[in-house]
Amino acid sequence: MKDFDGLVAVVTGGASGIGAAIATTLQERGARVAVLDLDPSTAPPGTLAVRADVTDDASVREAVDTVVRELGRLDVVVNNAGIGAQGTVADNSDEEWHRVFDVNVLGGVRVSRAALPHLRESPSAAIVNTGSIAATAGLPQRALYSASKGAVLALTRAMAADHLWEGIRVNCVNPGTADTPWIGRLLDQADDPAAERAALEARQPHGRLVSAQEVADAVAYLASPSSRSTTGTTIAVDGGMNDLRLRPRS
Repeated sequence: MKDFDGLVAVVTGGASGIGAAIATTLQERGARVAVLDLDPSTAPPGTLAVRADVTDDASVREAVDTVVRELGRLDVVVNNAGIGAQGTVADNSDEEWHRVFDVNVLGGVRVSRAALPHLRESPSAAIVNTGSIAATAGLPQRALYSASKGAVLALTRAMAADHLWEGIRVNCVNPGTADTPWIGRLLDQADDPAAERAALEARQPHGRLVSAQEVADAVAYLASPSSRSTTGTTIAVDGGMNDLRLRPRS
């Protein structure tokens, strides 16, 4: 499937985890892909690796300029860069709240803002934001993270409304608990990593962690010209966690 032939995509946080899976998938489907990351040294082979700090507007603008200069255009932006946080509303300092929102929310704002002039020139412009199940379901010990991803979800809908008539579609993908390096580090810190993994798997109705590839496939659908009537929406890739209420297995 080469539905991205001729298109150029930017994936932030694309050097590892879900971002790397997204970058690889878009590339396999015909896109020329630029990976923007604080450390782009592990970007998937064949991508344009560009160092960028999404908390720094000048760094973002320079990175986007580099992509357009090297690849000639910009059609798709995937705002995937993000960081996690644990704790109740009482547990994180103001500094940590500002830091997480600076990356998870304002990072996407900066990248989208820098990309807009180029996206307006594309016949297949799309922005896809990476949200989280935490935006739509109350999870324990995730107050700050949930608030940031809730903001991403609201921002997605507002952006979709603002830019519809410019031909720019904006959507969001909400992964459940995914098998990523960040989750791996959390499990490593647990008193009983195996028990903690089992609990995370059991929390999702299909009984396992979401794979990075499953998220990447959903992003590819939302970014593809094939979904040109889809905007302002969210795809949950969560094994049914948000919407299903199943009886326990007998």
